[in-house]
Order: sequence, then C-alpha cells, then structure tokens
Amino acid sequence: MGTRVDLTDTASSLLEDLIRVHGPVMFHQSGGCCDGSAPMCFPRGEFRVGASDVLLGRVGADTPFWMSADQYEYWKHTFLTVDVVPGRGSGFSLEAPEGVRFLIRSRLLTDAEVDEFADEKPRTGAEISE
Repeated sequence: MGTRVDLTDTASSLLEDLIRVHGPVMFHQSGGCCDGSAPMCFPRGEFRVGASDVLLGRVGADTPFWMSADQYEYWKHTFLTVDVVPGRGSGFSLEAPEGVRFLIRSRLLTDAEVDEFADEKPRTGAEISE
C-alpha cells in the first residue's frame, strides 16, 4: 500500500537532526487553530495519540505521522508533503528552537491513488500502540 504523506528533502534533513538529538519522534496534526493546524513533532511517547487519531503513514526512517479523525475527514482526498519554512511555530514542536517550522503542502490524490486507497480502512490509535 502507498502512503498519504511524505517529506521534502529539507524536512527530511531536519527530521534526521531532530532524531539525532531527541531519539525517535512522531508527527501529529490536530487541525486546531493557529499552531494546531501545523504538523507538530514530538519525542515518541511524550504525546498521547487518541483512540480516533488516524495513522496516515510513516515518513523518513519510520517516523509515524498521525492526524486527528476530524482533520482526516477533510484531508483524506489529499496527499500531504511536510516541508520546513523559516519562522517560529509552536513552542511545543521540536523544531521551534531551530527558528523554523514544519508545515503541510497538499495536492489532491490522483485517480490511481484514489483507487489504491479505495478499500483502505484507516488505522487508528485504538488499534496501534507505539
């Protein structure tokens, strides 16, 4: 099965740096207002994934990317690319002290991707423990 999320080269490089410093990490996108609408990067195990959160896929070297169920309903027809831009995002996300922030770029799924994901049942936090 394919994935619904990937990283730009810049995001991949930053993610590798963060893993070297903090150990295994994870992404979560809640869809809340302000900083909550950007993907947040946390040390794995320090953010509790909810039972209804959806695992979109794994990026980089096996880094899970989670999204709240409500956001997934809005974004399930898109392919997401995690990128990095200058500026301060949330003080809780690991990249904040670096003077950059992660953000999402999106595009609609192609017809082939829609077909590929048609029978997919989203995996949730209720099914997966990290």
